[in-house]
Amino acid sequence: MVATQPGGASTRAAYEPVIGLEVHVQLKTRSKMFCGCERDYFDAEPNSHVCAVCLGMPGMLPVINEQAVAFTILAGLAIGCEIPAHAKFDRKNYPYPDLVKGYQISQYDQPLCLGGTLEIEADGVTRAVQIERIHLEEDTARLLHRDGANGDAYSLIDVNRSGVPLMELVTRPDMHSAAEAMAFLRTLRQVLRYVGVSDADMEKGSFRCDANVSLRPTGTEALGNKVEVKNMNSFRAVGRALEFEIERQARVLSEGGRVAQETRGYIDATGATVSQRSKEEAHDYRYFPEPDLPPLEVSRETIAELRARLPELPAARRERFVAQFGLTRDEARQLVETREGAAAFEETVALTGTERAREVAHWFIGDVTRLLGTLDADAQLADSPLTPAHLAELVALVADRAITAATAKEVLQAAFESGDLPSVIVDARGLRQINDDAEIDRVAAEVIEANPQAVADYRGGKEAAVKFLVGQVMRAMRGRADPNGATEALVRRLRA
Repeated sequence: MVATQPGGASTRAAYEPVIGLEVHVQLKTRSKMFCGCERDYFDAEPNSHVCAVCLGMPGMLPVINEQAVAFTILAGLAIGCEIPAHAKFDRKNYPYPDLVKGYQISQYDQPLCLGGTLEIEADGVTRAVQIERIHLEEDTARLLHRDGANGDAYSLIDVNRSGVPLMELVTRPDMHSAAEAMAFLRTLRQVLRYVGVSDADMEKGSFRCDANVSLRPTGTEALGNKVEVKNMNSFRAVGRALEFEIERQARVLSEGGRVAQETRGYIDATGATVSQRSKEEAHDYRYFPEPDLPPLEVSRETIAELRARLPELPAARRERFVAQFGLTRDEARQLVETREGAAAFEETVALTGTERAREVAHWFIGDVTRLLGTLDADAQLADSPLTPAHLAELVALVADRAITAATAKEVLQAAFESGDLPSVIVDARGLRQINDDAEIDRVAAEVIEANPQAVADYRGGKEAAVKFLVGQVMRAMRGRADPNGATEALVRRLRA
């Protein structure tokens, strides 16, 4: 197989990428996994959320965080996992400096969740990604690498993260492009946020991903040597890292080489992956059952109770919005992006009536989203002075022809800044729409008189010229004229 150039289109087409993900999710509990230290450490001083347990002091006994177990089962139920009746914790032994006690309490052969699927949409195609398992463990400490004044490198350790409840989800190698991997991560994050088990924020480290990537000749089934890619801390990083790695492996294979089975790290500054360590042989973690913790028994009653706590999930809510409100799939997809946003939309529709759901949707998708974006990327309606009552009143004012659509944008901006109701703003600023046909006709006559070229263009067959004239009427009447009335008045006079 000859490539047009290293990493070129012909090379890529000759091989099929096979991608599996290992996603680590910090759970939104109040305390750590096996001790009472506060879990939220993001803005805390280093080593301020620690105790003898998470410092690995001799003789300290761990205690299982019940909420973390419940959150893991909730996440599993949300993606269709089987919840076995028996689970247990194991010791995973490895000598890394970020693990202060020399081992990690994790789960090996009896995890809390097995199987399950997550449906994703990428490149216009919808498909299901199979889940292998979800298990619960404790997070490690953080290492901060520094360069000394004399050029010597050293590392600092912050134990605040050590012991934070960490849920690991492992997929089967079901994805075949960087786009599919990113779609999976975005969909998973959305589900976890809907269920309320995690903030799932990649930039804060509460949602982390390792990817296993291999290539095989297109049309074959056998898997090639896999490479594990680490250090990806954003969706953009995941996409760039996987694209680079797919290109790199395709180039190696097309040149007759062999892809080494190894761990590679992603370098954000260059968009490349670099070799970190060989994985030709499996690491012996010497798993054995955690002697300080009892096995977990998960009753059918517990599972039923947790299942009843699940909210309506994004996919189901999207389909309901299409059926109930007559929205397009793309409109519904945008509206259900967050649980809070979807709830605010429905609350607004309840105030306006279902017949105005499309108008409400357009405001949420357009101007409301734009205004919230000025606050924060994840800002919700509740983070602003706006409420569903504000938006319902705005929609009603437009529908009742009390204000024009253009004026409504001005009113929304003012309500966003002040918190005043739209009707108050309209009356205070004198913005109510002018529906007086005689007044509109008078201004239309003045505009025709003042714009002879546009009049000549219209009478010469350029129908679009009337739009310019309508704009001049709207400008003269400070946006308060009924655009349809202005158009009718202009056309009537022009044809006369």
